[in-house]
Amino acid sequence: MDKKQIGKMKSSFDDMAQHTEDGVEFWYARGLMSNLGYDRWENFSNAIERAVESCEKAGNTVSDHFREVTKMVELGSGAHRNIKDYMLTRYACYLVAQNGDPRKEEIAFAQSYFAVQTRKQEVIEERIAYIERANARDRLKESEKRLSQNIYERGVDDKGFGRIRSKGDTALFGGNTTQEMKKKLGVKENRPLADFLPTLTIAAKNLATEMTNYNVEEKDLQGEAPITEEHVQNNRTVRKMLGERGIKPEELPPAEDIKKLERRVKSQEKKIAGESDGFANGGNANEV
Repeated sequence: MDKKQIGKMKSSFDDMAQHTEDGVEFWYARGLMSNLGYDRWENFSNAIERAVESCEKAGNTVSDHFREVTKMVELGSGAHRNIKDYMLTRYACYLVAQNGDPRKEEIAFAQSYFAVQTRKQEVIEERIAYIERANARDRLKESEKRLSQNIYERGVDDKGFGRIRSKGDTALFGGNTTQEMKKKLGVKENRPLADFLPTLTIAAKNLATEMTNYNVEEKDLQGEAPITEEHVQNNRTVRKMLGERGIKPEELPPAEDIKKLERRVKSQEKKIAGESDGFANGGNANEV
């Protein structure tokens, strides 16, 4: 998601914000629905229900953040009927986004938008970048876990897995070993290199690993030597693809420690409920 997209979405969310007579900021759920990538109320209401459960489990009073309201809408025939809606505090909106479909890029934006008190665009951009990097890191962990299982089933032990992964790194980083890259990026010996790599490099490592998994399974490769050859070749292929776009993985600057970023984000999240005024402290909306 680029800065232009983020700016456009931020303006849209800003414009939808309303206030009760007592100044409590809120958003209507049906107004948010399309901005969160949902077309059907039935699907979106499921996310709201999960958000309500999350609110209860966190020890917060649901009615402080979720207020059910009824709206009168005009049908195409000219008739009118009542529909259910919700007034959602900022905290409620955050919980809805947390319980939404993670495959939708709108969800990552909403999580960040409602998580930060100031909602300044640069803060939102930073948090979205963290989410994208964390998701990439999780995908790499899963693909490496699958590779470990694949090679274990084919006669390779944990030490062999370490050698295969290390040789893959050497191929991806233009002859630089994992240890050399750690030294270059200032990574401590006991920390994984991937925790300090930018999102692009993490994604590159994941692509090469997924290619290895696919061919190991499809070709039923057995033993350390053929699997190593496969993994090295896949990393070289990915490196070549990056090189064609003028990118050398070993020359990219390190990213901030992902564990440190995670702690900062979680610290922000703990403050959300406390910083979000609840309906118990305010009155009715200006228009309901």
